[in-house]
Amino acid sequence: MKTKLFFITIFSLSLLTTSCSSDDDNSNNATPNIVELAQTTTDLSSLVAALTRADGNLATVLSGNGPFTVLAPTNTAFANFLSDNGFASLEDVPTDVLSQVLLNHVIMADVTSSDLISLGAGYTPGSASGPDDLNISIYFDTSNGVTFNNVATVTTADINTSNGTIHIIDAVLDLPNIVDLAAANSDFSSLVAALGSADGDLVNVLSADGPFTVLAPNNSAFSTFLDGTALGDVDTAALSQILLNHVIISSTVTSTALVDAGAGYTNTGATGPGDNALSLYYNTSNGVMFNGISTVTQADIVGTNGIIHAIDTVIDIPTVVTFAVADPTFSTLVQALTSLTPATDFAAILARTETGNSDNLDPSFTVFAPTNDAFSALSVIPAEDALTQILLHHVIKEANITASMLNNPGETTAETIEGDNITITLPGTGSNIANITDGSGATDIGIIAVDVQAGNGVIHVINKVMINN
Repeated sequence: MKTKLFFITIFSLSLLTTSCSSDDDNSNNATPNIVELAQTTTDLSSLVAALTRADGNLATVLSGNGPFTVLAPTNTAFANFLSDNGFASLEDVPTDVLSQVLLNHVIMADVTSSDLISLGAGYTPGSASGPDDLNISIYFDTSNGVTFNNVATVTTADINTSNGTIHIIDAVLDLPNIVDLAAANSDFSSLVAALGSADGDLVNVLSADGPFTVLAPNNSAFSTFLDGTALGDVDTAALSQILLNHVIISSTVTSTALVDAGAGYTNTGATGPGDNALSLYYNTSNGVMFNGISTVTQADIVGTNGIIHAIDTVIDIPTVVTFAVADPTFSTLVQALTSLTPATDFAAILARTETGNSDNLDPSFTVFAPTNDAFSALSVIPAEDALTQILLHHVIKEANITASMLNNPGETTAETIEGDNITITLPGTGSNIANITDGSGATDIGIIAVDVQAGNGVIHVINKVMINN
């Protein structure tokens, strides 16, 4: 540390000498801005040339008020970057690409090495543009010097200028995709290892154009999930589906978008019965949580092809019970399935993923799930025996009946576990997606949301409780 401080002190003295020399040439004694300082630093001549050549008039931008923090690659760093990317010279780099690469070295704040060291490690927005014009993130780690994206190390820190701070680095920060940003962070090492082990070539998949939204479990989350099992002992096909259950495909979903939406369902890259995309429930009433079990610990880590949200729990393949428990819209239904019907273990039955059960209640299940308001509309919730039959009247076994499988227009009749038929009529009336005639003959029951897909079945949301005959 003393050596580093000594080097910075000598560098500062050299700047002071240069400034005094300028006085002798009738120049003012003002502190140079970022560009001016780079222009007088021999080992940053390639950076200056790049700033001049790139789109966006970057030399002028970085001469503005700021404040800026610039991670300034040395001439050797630029030479290595050109060679690694197959460019003979700086003139061969497309100017729009060059601009984005350079902006990936600019933080729109004055950040000193002390600031970084106090934080330890993390992500901060750079100035390059990612999907939906979001700023691409930069990962910093101060556990062994100050490094960025695990590829560049600070060789000279805290060079003060009139409009910010320069940190000289020994490598150019190429534009990172979401896999690069995960691989740079040691707390995602289990995730990166899992991506490499699983079926489906997921590292290359998530390095493609995207966009993707990835919910990234940290190492502690994986340790809890594995519970002592070695990653190499996990079935690679199952591991692939679990990992894909953390990926929202063809969309960059920010934390702001989730908070604005409040709560709801989206689909992941994992598949369930019938190769239907699995659903994912999010709720932002208390932080940002997925499937009722996993909370975002750091949001909005942006790469060239998507966004990462770090989470504290691995999201296993959901059952229909998972969604019922996670979604407060179904809290009365959960109460009915558990404390109000203790003689029947509905939770265990509807969480089944294997067939061949002795009671012949096998997945996949199609569940018609009444909302809390639906239960509130009942004059009274029936006693256990009657309630058990009513609940069984909301479940079809051995069938994953999605909306696309229903006759439209027309009627579809199916037998429930309770024994009575229900008839679904498409299209529905009013705001209903479809109408249902239940076992009692009531026709005023509406399906108001469809296709909440779990690993062992599908849920359709209804606005009234169905009554058996």
